[in-house]
Amino acid sequence: MATKRISDEPAFVLHRYDWSETSLILEVFTRHHGRMALVAKGVKRPSSSFRPILLPLQPLHLAFGGEAEIKTLKAAEWQGGHVMPTGDALMSGYYLNELLMLLLAREDPHPVLFDVYATVVQIIASEHGEVLEAALRAFELLLLREIGLLPLLDAQTMTLLALHPDEHYSLVPEGGLRQASATDRSSLSGAQWTALQQALGEQVPLTTVLRACAEVASALKPQLRTLLNYHCGVPTLRTRQMMIDLQSL
Repeated sequence: MATKRISDEPAFVLHRYDWSETSLILEVFTRHHGRMALVAKGVKRPSSSFRPILLPLQPLHLAFGGEAEIKTLKAAEWQGGHVMPTGDALMSGYYLNELLMLLLAREDPHPVLFDVYATVVQIIASEHGEVLEAALRAFELLLLREIGLLPLLDAQTMTLLALHPDEHYSLVPEGGLRQASATDRSSLSGAQWTALQQALGEQVPLTTVLRACAEVASALKPQLRTLLNYHCGVPTLRTRQMMIDLQSL
């Protein structure tokens, strides 16, 4: 049987593992084939042309083949566009990668999510402060929606009752969207949740979701963090803990 080969596949490296003294296992996010594992043979040798290319948060075109679960990398080309992020932006990019590693099944294509990820990586590389925070919240919402873990944001999840514009509601892991308690400071008004749902329904939603998130990013952040940790099965993501540790130094 001929070995199937894929060429010119848009991709990003999510994570790298040592496989031998000279080779690496790459976890990559591809546009048409989803998250995949590739072995990059000889890439750690100083003479390897792949060595300066196979970096996280860089747009690539890859060629790979094989019938096993772990395919073999055949070629890699950097597509340019932006320099490697640094500081908080770099940690934000690693955070996105950790979410994809934990929440996406192998070889399950998500081309729309791939395009959103590529755009958010560009934003991360060039923006800071409020724009960066809004981009992260927008990506979290679109990721959860894409994999079917985000409830409708214009109705109470358990009762399907419409949201009252002036009342406040919270997003919780096991109950979805519900009326906020008097002590819940991380809640949004019905009007704000409804605006987010409307933005998610746009044909090209990232721009409108980013704009909607910019107004509510601080209140949305702890709710989405709790929801994501719940579905990832961890109390705290590694990148989040690393940020806490760095800030304490």
